[in-house]
Parts: sequence; structure tokens; C-alpha cells
Amino acid sequence: MSKETWQEKFDQTKQLSFRFTTVSDAPIEPLYTPEDVADIDYDRDLGYPGEFPFTRGVHPSMYRGRNWTMRQFAGFGSPKDTNGRFHFLLNNGQTGLSVAFDFPTLYGRDSDDPRCRGEVGKCGVAIDTLRDMEILFDRIPMDQITTSMTINPPAVILWAMYLVVAEKQGVPWEKVGGTIQNDMLKEFIAQKTWIFPPEPSLKIIVDILAFASENVPRWNTISISGYHIREAGSTAVQELAFTLGDGMTYVKEAVKAGLDPDRFAPRLSFFFNSHNDFFEEVAKFRAARRIWSRFMKEEIGAKDPRSWMLRFHTQTAGCSLTAQQPTNNVVRTTIQALAAVMGGTQSLHTNSMDETLALPTENSAMVALRTQQIIAEESGATNAIDPLGGSYFVEALTTRMEREALEYIQRIEEMGGMIKAIERGYPQREISQAAYHYQQQVDAGEKSIVGVNRFAIGDEPPIDTLRIDEQVEREQIRSLQQVRAERDNDALQRGLAALKETAQAGGNLVPAVLDCVRAYGSVGEIVNELRGVFGEYEDPAYL
Repeated sequence: MSKETWQEKFDQTKQLSFRFTTVSDAPIEPLYTPEDVADIDYDRDLGYPGEFPFTRGVHPSMYRGRNWTMRQFAGFGSPKDTNGRFHFLLNNGQTGLSVAFDFPTLYGRDSDDPRCRGEVGKCGVAIDTLRDMEILFDRIPMDQITTSMTINPPAVILWAMYLVVAEKQGVPWEKVGGTIQNDMLKEFIAQKTWIFPPEPSLKIIVDILAFASENVPRWNTISISGYHIREAGSTAVQELAFTLGDGMTYVKEAVKAGLDPDRFAPRLSFFFNSHNDFFEEVAKFRAARRIWSRFMKEEIGAKDPRSWMLRFHTQTAGCSLTAQQPTNNVVRTTIQALAAVMGGTQSLHTNSMDETLALPTENSAMVALRTQQIIAEESGATNAIDPLGGSYFVEALTTRMEREALEYIQRIEEMGGMIKAIERGYPQREISQAAYHYQQQVDAGEKSIVGVNRFAIGDEPPIDTLRIDEQVEREQIRSLQQVRAERDNDALQRGLAALKETAQAGGNLVPAVLDCVRAYGSVGEIVNELRGVFGEYEDPAYL
């Protein structure tokens, strides 16, 4: 039977009057055949796992060598509270830590700043000084566990605190592993937690790349993040394009500053969202590896194959979770986590079912961790490498996403690069329009959300949620004031003066920040010194 004959039969059958599209509204054909992958060359476009262009994975053995790192995002209340949750998760089989910070810390402000009233410890853990970081990692062996820290404008300060705590544990920096998010361009595009303008923000990132490549060789210096771009309402292609566009900007900036790409590129990592559309997400991850490897090898000229690899962490889509019928979120998270595994992620966070209402309870965090463990231990999903590779549908979708992402990247280049595009509000506007379009589809019933616009029920019984006691803020402020009273304030003032001088001279800031941290300078005090030199960013209006 020819495809034309099948098409005639198909056209004569009963069909739903419905536009079949991905969650991003990309059209999907009813059937994919060899014709849809006729232009794909196996060696050029796919290759074997662990081989350029890494479409099928970055390691030859993938999960037959080791499973992904199970890294649940955790942080709430005081450092002591979060330390307790860390030990709970590790005792239940979690294999890596991931720190959620509260809003004051994310914005580089101290807990006693009047603008932080009511926010201390609410959406993550409060960290003011080295003393807090010492408590956060109490009894956690920093040479055996890797830690991811979701921190951006003050990333250099929180990273310095982590390194000094390792020193105090007697762990040499050569053995310290982990990741700081440290991705400022996506902050300007999507998440909106910024302090300094783009240019000095990029300069600090390059400082970290340079310092880590010489002194902390196991540390991933940046996690180039599409997660927040997707959470802001982008399509899958926009997430892919803007994230890789940001990554390309960082690499070009570092090369321009004189850094050898093969010295820093192997420690770059990425962070993607995994949404509800299973096949679209798998294709996105596969396309991401292919685009990045070709950029690093063919445009940047990196020689080390490790520089060509795109390694990534995945978090399931928080924006897809619903307050209505929250137990349905366990099912959504399972599908999203499976897509991340089928797409070859290196580490994974699974959201808890109650995260649309509050930070996770201990029970819901356990269910989320068990979701990953069941996929790893019971589903058979890890038996074969890239098991969807060769699917006419997945390969065609991978190629289409690559092409459409590259078209976005080309438009950004024509604007003068990502910073110019951000200043014009281009990615922000594209994301806003995509989010508006999706909401219109939901409101019209063209996209289903079970429990919201389909299969909704009436009054639902409340579920247990985690509440942060107001006492946390009072205790955190008291602790900060005690540190200020007990520390060597003369040593701190000398450190802050040296930091200001280094910032004005354009030197690498990391050593000066380390000295301020060792003197128990607070996040707010160090940020204020830098703010005095670099100024503060204001978001441009865009239409």
C-alpha cells in the first residue's frame, strides 16, 4: 500500500473535529513515515551515544553505566530547617542536593532589610552569612555529595560561602563538585531577579568561569536555564532557542576575554523544563544536544569532545501543576519525568503534588522522589539507550525543533546579539505572546487541563500544606545581628574596600569576595559594595 492509498482511506474515516497540536501548538501529522526522515543522515545527524553530534546522548553507556542524579530542590525556613530536610532526602535515597533560597537571598538582601519583611524563609532557605552556610551543610560530607544552588545575581557570594565551608570541613576545592545557576541573561528575559546591569553581570560570570577552571575543576560554573523561560509561558522551541542563545553569548564573552574554550566549556551545564507533551519534550532535549555540539565544534572551534557535549538537569514543569485535584499532579510529574529520562537527562528534580499551593511537605517530597526511583528501578525505561531514536515521529520532530530554534537564534544575531535583543524586549515579547495564546486556547477549551477546564469537580477537601512560622524571620534576624556583633569588623571593612577597588579596576572578583565571606560579611553588605560600582538594572518597557 502506498502512502497516498492510506491517505485516501484515512480521509474517508470518522475523525474528530480537533486541531492536533503539541502543548506548544505545533501541528502534528496523523502519521509519520520514512518520507519524513529521508533527509536525515545517521552519522551526520544522530551518531552513536557518546559521539558527535550527541543527539542520542552524551555518554556511550548512558543509564547502563549509572542513573541520573536524583536532585530534589529543597529549602525553607532557617538553615537548620533545611539541613534537616537534606538529611531526610539523603536518607531516603536522593543522590544530590539542590538548594532553594528565599527571595531576600535571591535579590542579595539581608534578612533584616525592611524590604524583606514577611519574605524570610518563605520560598526557600534564608542565607545571610557564612554562619548560615555552615549550619546548612552541617554533617553533610562535601567531598561525597554534589550540590546545585539556584542563585543568580549574588551567585559569586553564595558559591564563595560554599567553598569556605568546604575549607572548614578540610575538603580541598579539587574534590568539591556541584553547580551554581549563575545565569543572568534568563533573569533579564524571564525570572526577573536581577541586581546589576547586563554588562557587569556578564563580567562576574566570566570571572567565575576563569577562577573555577583554575581552582575548582569539578564545579559546573553555570547552569544555563530554560526552565524559567518555559515557566514564564514560552513554547518548547522558544525555550530551546533562548536558552541556547544565552549559552552562546556566555561562551563568546569568555572567549573574547581570552579564556580557552576547552578549559571552561566542559563545566558548562544546562537546565531545562519538562512539560506535559511527552514527544515534544523528548525531541527538544535531543535537538538541544545537536545544536550545541555543532556550535561549539564548528563555530567556536573547541577541540576537546567534552566541550561539545550539552549536559543538562531537568525539572518537571511547575507551571503545569494545578491547585484543583492536586493528586493529579503526581501523574503529570511522572509523564514529564519519563520524558526527561527518554531525552537523556543527567539529573532530575520531580515536583511535589502540593507545590502549586506551598513548599512541599515531607510526605509529598517523598512521593516525588519515589516517582524518580520507580522510573529508574521498575519501569524498564533505562534498559536501552535513546529508546525512541529512529522513531519517524521523534526524529522528524527533533529536526523540526532544531530548524525552528536556529531561525530564532539567527533573528537574535541580526539584532546584534542576545543583550541587544533583551534591551529591545524581543524574547520577553515572544514569550508573553506565547503565554497569552496558550491561555486563550485553554479558555476556549482547545487545550485540556484535567480538573480545571475538563472533568472539574465541586468542593474539594483541603490537603496538608507546609507553613513557615513567623518565628523563623525573627530568629534569622537575631542570628544575623549576633554574627555582626561577634565578627572582626575591621577585617571585614578591609575586605570590602579591597572588593570595591577590584571591581573598579576590572579585576577578577572571586578572590576578593572569598575574603569578605571569610570575614563573615553578609550577602547584603557585599552586594551593596558592588552595587556602588556597577549600579542597578532597571527593566526597560516594551510593547
